[in-house]
This record gives sequence, C-alpha cells and structure tokens, in this order.
Amino acid sequence: MITARDAGAAVADRLYQIRAQAKNLVRRAPSASYYRGELAPVLLLPGVYETWQFLRPVADRLNALGHPIHTVRELGYNRLSIVASAELAQRYLDQKNLTGVVIVAHSKGGLIAKHMMVMDDRAGRIDRLVAINSPFGGSTLADWAPVRTLRAFSPRDETVMTLAANRAANVRITSIYSRLDPLIPGGSELEGATNVCLSMVGHFRPLASPALFAEVERAVALGR
Repeated sequence: MITARDAGAAVADRLYQIRAQAKNLVRRAPSASYYRGELAPVLLLPGVYETWQFLRPVADRLNALGHPIHTVRELGYNRLSIVASAELAQRYLDQKNLTGVVIVAHSKGGLIAKHMMVMDDRAGRIDRLVAINSPFGGSTLADWAPVRTLRAFSPRDETVMTLAANRAANVRITSIYSRLDPLIPGGSELEGATNVCLSMVGHFRPLASPALFAEVERAVALGR
C-alpha cells in the first residue's frame, strides 16, 4: 500500500523530471574534461525522452574520480527502438576503439545496454553495466501508453522478453533501483545480477542522490 508520504515523494519525483527536462532543452556538448582520465571509460545511456545530461550528476562524480566519460549524441532524446539505439551506441564504441567499458544507464538505457552486451558487442568491449531504475522485466504501465515509444516497454514486447530470457549477461550487471518506482511497478531486481535497493521513492530523483553516487562508484569499481 502506498502511503501519503510515498505519494508525496512520487509527486516530487515528477517535478524533478520536469525541471530536468526544461534545463536540458538546449543540448550541450560534453565538457572537454570528460574525455580525460586513466580509469575505465564510462559510456552514458539515458532513458526514454532523456538526453545524456540527465546522467550528468553521476558523470561528473565519475569523471572527477578519473573515468573518461563518453556519450552518444546521435541518440538525441532516445526515442529510437531499443535495437536501433543499441546499434548506434555499439557503433560509437567500435569507432572509438574503446575497451573495458563500463556502461552507466538510466531506465531504457539499461535495456539498450543489455542488448549491446548480448547481441551487438562482438569484440567484447563492454566490461559491465551499472543500471539505474531499468525495466528489465518491462513495465505493466506501458500497456496503457498512447505511443509506440512507450509501449515498447511492455512485458510482452518481443525485445523485452528476449532480453529477459537471456540471463548469461546478468552476472556482469549491477541493478540499482528505488524501493518504490512509480514507473516500474514490478521493480528492477534482476536474477543473477548484483541488486541494490535504495531506500527512496522515484524514478528520476535518485539520479541526484548521494546514496546513488556511492553505489554507482562502488559498482563501477568492481570492473577494475
């Protein structure tokens, strides 16, 4: 049962999303410092209708620790299919000849990243995935979505089911998720993965949480 406090947190989560969307209307190129660092390269994959800038708070922390940060600007607001998005992101890794890559992804980005790991990464460039509130089993809310872009997250979607059935890659995934995510009623726990539940409510607000930063840093370090 959702308490009044949880309902208030869900409203705050939506307000966070609206503010972040408004702030990121102007697409900015990553800082030049993002490409510098001696530790494992990090690829950012945002959620649907998000630019890479949604993950800037996490990226800034990882870059300060010494990780070069990479983004796929061709993804834009991430409205392409999971398959098409994975092809774009994999092409970026191949063209840059990146190896030992850690993908840090939010929401849909986690599905894109897993698709890359099991279908596209033929050269073995990806070391691991750190996913934040990703609908690995889909979201039942997607069945009611008015547009195909969102209906693609249905638990009955072919791509979602194919990825869920492939469990071999899960051992290289850390799934970090809120104890209550209004957009993913079934949660983001992933069998065989390292699962981390944050004592938070929300789908978007965790992206700016110190608790999330600590868990992401810990998960990224596992791949060293």
